[in-house]
Amino acid sequence: MGFEHLVIVRFKEGAVVADIMKGLEKLVSDVDLVKTFAWGEDLESPEMLTQGFTHAISMTFDKKQDYTAFQTHPSHVEFSATFSAAIEKIVVLCFSSVQVKPAIA
Repeated sequence: MGFEHLVIVRFKEGAVVADIMKGLEKLVSDVDLVKTFAWGEDLESPEMLTQGFTHAISMTFDKKQDYTAFQTHPSHVEFSATFSAAIEKIVVLCFSSVQVKPAIA
């Protein structure tokens, strides 16, 4: 079991999403508390189901305390200003995960 941080977002018109995601990739690479990181842009969901959201971001931590420490990490605090300024709409879910089917290597 781990602790998951899921972000679903719609960026503001004119936001340079590629640069923002490169910054986020660097952040999670530099902070060992983040165990897994993935992100992507919606490609095929019917618009009525996306409610305007375009991107999903997922991070896994070993435990909730690691997520809490990540939130206050100086690199995260610094990057959050850039990320927040680019967001038009956001949903954030944090939860203890129950792995039913593990990834196959």
